[in-house]
Amino acid sequence: MKHNITSQNTKKMLAQSLKSAMRKKPFSKITVSELIQDCGLNRKTFYYHFDDIYDLMKWMFKEEAIKVIQEFDIMVNYEEAIDFILNYVWENDYLLSCVYDSLGREQVKYFFIEDFLAVSKKLLESMEQKTDTSLSMEYKTFLCEFLAEGIGGILINAFLDKDKYAIENLKGYIIETVEKLLAGIFDLNEIPSV
Repeated sequence: MKHNITSQNTKKMLAQSLKSAMRKKPFSKITVSELIQDCGLNRKTFYYHFDDIYDLMKWMFKEEAIKVIQEFDIMVNYEEAIDFILNYVWENDYLLSCVYDSLGREQVKYFFIEDFLAVSKKLLESMEQKTDTSLSMEYKTFLCEFLAEGIGGILINAFLDKDKYAIENLKGYIIETVEKLLAGIFDLNEIPSV
């Protein structure tokens, strides 16, 4: 147990160092050497925990945001989950912009999409249970991709141009769109309060 706590603390320390470095320079210019020096660690320790800086960055996003989202009871706290995602994007736009500038849109999208697929699947499975309906696996896969790609793409557009949508409006648009989509798919007159 103690090793797990120490390992988690080391990962968090490296993530914090990466965040600090990303405030000062492009992601592509950050080296493992500067991160381990900042943390007072050795190279072997870094590579024990992560394959490379990209792996650290993915872990950081997953730990700070996606892990939290996946723990929401989506049917009960759907609006809170959307709120959390938008606030995270707004508060960490410098990180996302840094990654975007260094790696491009597809890589930023990759960080969102993989985990939004899991959240979308959880949402659809909850709706299937609630409505005693069963969607075909192929259609469910399509819907998960549709939701994940759509929300991921909108979030990228939002942090690139914060003036395009007010955060409260964007939250409302996402919630209303998903609710109406689900109502149509599951043939509901009204989505249960989510």
